[in-house]
Amino acid sequence: MSSPWSYARKCIAAAAATLCMAPGTEAAGLMTPANGTLPELKIKQHHVDVVIEDGYAITTIDQTFFNPSQQALEAIYSFPVPEQASVGEFTYWIDGKPVTGEVLEKARAREIYQQEKAQGRETALTEQDAYRSFDSQVYPVQPRGDVRIRLVYIQPVHVDLGIGRYVYPLEEGGVDEEALAFWTYNETVDEAFSFNLQMRSSYPIDSFRLPQHPQAAISSASSQQWQVALASPAEVEEAGSAAAPPQSFKLNQDIVVYWRHQQGLPGSIDMITHKPEGSDRGTFMLTVTPGDDLAAIESGRDWIFVLDYSGSMQGKYQTLVEGVRQGLGKLNPNDRFRIVLFNDSATEITRGYIPINEKNSATYMQRLESMQPGGGTNLYAGLDLAYGRLDADRPSAVILVTDGVANVGVTEKKDFLSLLEKHDVRLFSFVMGNSANRPLLEGMTTVSNGFYSSISNGDDIAGRLVQTADKLSHEAYRDIDLEIEGVRVKDLTPARIGSLYRGQQLVVFGHYWGDGEGAVEISGRVSDREVTYTSALHFPEQSARYPELERLWAYATIEDLQQRMDYLGHDSDSEQAIVDLAVAYGLVTDYTSMLVVREEAFEQFGIDRNNAERVANESQARQQRGSEAVRDHRQDARQPAFTAPRAYPGPGGNGGGSLGLTGLLLLLPLLWANKTRKAH
Repeated sequence: MSSPWSYARKCIAAAAATLCMAPGTEAAGLMTPANGTLPELKIKQHHVDVVIEDGYAITTIDQTFFNPSQQALEAIYSFPVPEQASVGEFTYWIDGKPVTGEVLEKARAREIYQQEKAQGRETALTEQDAYRSFDSQVYPVQPRGDVRIRLVYIQPVHVDLGIGRYVYPLEEGGVDEEALAFWTYNETVDEAFSFNLQMRSSYPIDSFRLPQHPQAAISSASSQQWQVALASPAEVEEAGSAAAPPQSFKLNQDIVVYWRHQQGLPGSIDMITHKPEGSDRGTFMLTVTPGDDLAAIESGRDWIFVLDYSGSMQGKYQTLVEGVRQGLGKLNPNDRFRIVLFNDSATEITRGYIPINEKNSATYMQRLESMQPGGGTNLYAGLDLAYGRLDADRPSAVILVTDGVANVGVTEKKDFLSLLEKHDVRLFSFVMGNSANRPLLEGMTTVSNGFYSSISNGDDIAGRLVQTADKLSHEAYRDIDLEIEGVRVKDLTPARIGSLYRGQQLVVFGHYWGDGEGAVEISGRVSDREVTYTSALHFPEQSARYPELERLWAYATIEDLQQRMDYLGHDSDSEQAIVDLAVAYGLVTDYTSMLVVREEAFEQFGIDRNNAERVANESQARQQRGSEAVRDHRQDARQPAFTAPRAYPGPGGNGGGSLGLTGLLLLLPLLWANKTRKAH
């Protein structure tokens, strides 16, 4: 029997022939005002180091810029916000020495930056442009001179159906037309680029892949320790010859890394902690990887497709049609479908539920082909139409595919959440591009107990489809509740767990007081039956190994606060709580920024060097972990919480069920490949 990876590739092979060339997205990179009077700054060096261990990734970006002009300039660097990531370190080299930034309330940080810039003194600022990008400004870059900065961000990294995924985003999504009109993007590294990833896994891994970067060097010291190295030609040649000629490297494609855990691993409950010496309070991250006990769905279902055909889909729409054509042919004979299209407004071309058969599929494919994409993105209208005509007597699901941002009609997140709260129907969102409004789409799927999936052009699309098809073809855990006893525990986040689909992990952060033995109980519902899983937990008296957990807890708590405001409305108390958390834990958010000034200026402005101390502690802990053996963090080894091993992709991507949605989801790679393919 062929593997699910090879099966899915075969599924998309025929459709791949239909791809046609389309304008590519812009690359993320150095930006200078597009006034045409001065030469743009150059990116001389761009080096990326990633460490992934025990459920989270730390990404360090070290860059050197060069000013080719004869006057001092301000350098502005922008890159897409990685998924669930927050900047924890921004360092600017002043007089040849690194100076680490401190987090302040956004308005105050910008005021000090402008003041120092006006005085001609060295300063730098990193801000978050909502969900779109992190923007770093550095002043001055001296005439014919270099400037060096380092940016570090941290993010959770989960395993789905035994497969882990990390994305280093480089493709600018191109949805911010105002920014694209004002700035020019430089995607070229003139001298040297490198990407190095270190993986330390508590569970054995049998393979690593970079689907769009086959030139990457992959090695392993053991099944639990892997390394990935990717470098520009100049960097490789320089390693063997001091006289290597300079060669450029393009920052125009996301770097996507996959790894696959060995088959047959048990379902498990794992926990890591951080409780520094002298502290009464500790922080923990609990990771639940269920055993495979979710049954396949055999009954007929209703599927409502909500498809974006706005102007951004120009040149890609016929590819979408081809994907839907093949997808409809894969549904069950007992299934029904509706098709809703949206741009400036929404229209339902099916006008009700249509039974699956060859004649009906051909009829509505002709209707789809007759539509012409254009206009804005009225996402609310599309969803409102989809949810307004549901059949209460049949299980239903809404599949939303979009690559843009809601910019016509209703655009407030709370209105979308209110719409979905009225209906007990799951929303499955497929989001393409680094500039799509992920917070909105992820929030909607959380409210509806569905799931959200982001797609990069660098993805192994076949593998992503395998994961998605298995989820849609199986039952799910719903109404999940988690309780911990034996040790005092507070500040659990996420506050609302919702649903968990086949192969997904549940990750919960929290604080604990005291130490010793505790126990966790995880309960929920699967269809009409209740399920409960339990495990012993050990909370140590002292643990200084994972200081980054404090930032991860703070970021997850900030996300909870933001989601609550999105639904209930903004209030000053919640906004102040976000600012307080971000300042205390050194995080760049919508309300806070990271500022660098000279060391004496920090003292002058009364800014404590709390983040500099935190960065030093985290760096020391990473070095210590790297020198030690990989640790086992499983809590339920003696009395397993799950009787079955973990879930892995089933043959053909549907896990043995009859739904067969791998073909349906063909529209994703077709859309995205056509959107981002570049002519060289």
